[in-house]
Amino acid sequence: MAEEAEVDYTLSNPDTLTKYKTAAQISQRVLETVIGWCVAGEKILTLCERGDKLLEEEVAKVYKGKKISKGISHPTTVSPSSFVTPYTPLSTDVEEAATALKPAEVIKIQLGAQIDGFGTIVCDTLIIPSEKNEEDKLPGREADLLLATHYANELLLRLMIPPGLLASGTDEEKKKAAAEKPITQSKITHLLEKVVKSYDCNLVESTTCWLFERNEIEGKKKIVLAPGEGSKGEGIPEVGEVWGVEMGVSLGSGKVKTLENRPTLHRRTTVTYGLKRPSSRQILSEIVKKFGTFPFSLRQLDDERAAKVGVVECVRSNVLRQYEVVADKDAARVARVLSTVAITKHGLVRLAAPSSPDLEQYHTDKKITDEEILKILERPVARSTGAKSKNKKKKKKPAKKAAEEEEGDSSEED
Repeated sequence: MAEEAEVDYTLSNPDTLTKYKTAAQISQRVLETVIGWCVAGEKILTLCERGDKLLEEEVAKVYKGKKISKGISHPTTVSPSSFVTPYTPLSTDVEEAATALKPAEVIKIQLGAQIDGFGTIVCDTLIIPSEKNEEDKLPGREADLLLATHYANELLLRLMIPPGLLASGTDEEKKKAAAEKPITQSKITHLLEKVVKSYDCNLVESTTCWLFERNEIEGKKKIVLAPGEGSKGEGIPEVGEVWGVEMGVSLGSGKVKTLENRPTLHRRTTVTYGLKRPSSRQILSEIVKKFGTFPFSLRQLDDERAAKVGVVECVRSNVLRQYEVVADKDAARVARVLSTVAITKHGLVRLAAPSSPDLEQYHTDKKITDEEILKILERPVARSTGAKSKNKKKKKKPAKKAAEEEEGDSSEED
């Protein structure tokens, strides 16, 4: 019997990048639709349920008839103002199920799709319309928060590009640039703190960027920003990798605390354990079949009440990991964005990413003045490959921020 050829799941295989891009396009479309549903008075639970339904519908349209797994890589979550982590209430928790969006509230929407185990996740922050911003103009501290988040995210993406990858000049100059040591994680945090402090904000403690792999959104490498006690990053980004790049910024101290809300977001681990309760075994079987190793909400299971009971033993035995509900320690407003990016020989490709803000709508007297930061922000994230750009509308840019040109030119090219 002939041996089956081993499948190449790296980015060297064009099919891998195609699957990532297909999943990313779905994630991006659904995120934009869910954002459009977000108005004062809308229930968070309803938004999460509608978002998941749309994700499933969109995924069903692609790779029809192919014997590959596909589905949701991250359920739709909507996190209120001071919440840091993804939040998705249950219909059986009556009080939380009634939680609705408030005018002028800062909310974070996160979701994702996967094709053949190649998951993409995207998160964006928006402010619910109110009388204060009814003309789409953001005053004061809201503007400071979103500007700090935007520029810190742009800086982080540029710092993730391997040294010398986009170097220009003579061969000798390129060789010298490539020989530079990769930036350390402590230096990354130091530079990002300069950005957010320019707007009187702080990084959210232990914000983590993960290496993505097939069927894995928390790979062997991670970058931890403003690490808290016992938290440490490991590894550096390299060509041929896909990362989930997260940026969290707070109007408060950035320190976090765990809330008493029920953890509803879970994920299967690689631990095997002989579960004793039939209800636990039944729930785990459903989880394995529906979600594999991707995160899920208890509300996505067939019987929500049974799921709340069944996961207890699974979590206790480490078969499932539960994600605690974490918020800013001072109850300050928090913004968070997450992009799925690929690092190719041409630079960084934004597979799924938050939208570029219209910076002219942000009213603040604060700005970045650090020359080192401004120079990094001027760098492109990718080398032009000569392909025609089919980007969305170009955003206007302040004269001081040339970095916005790169935002449009490289968001979808590889």
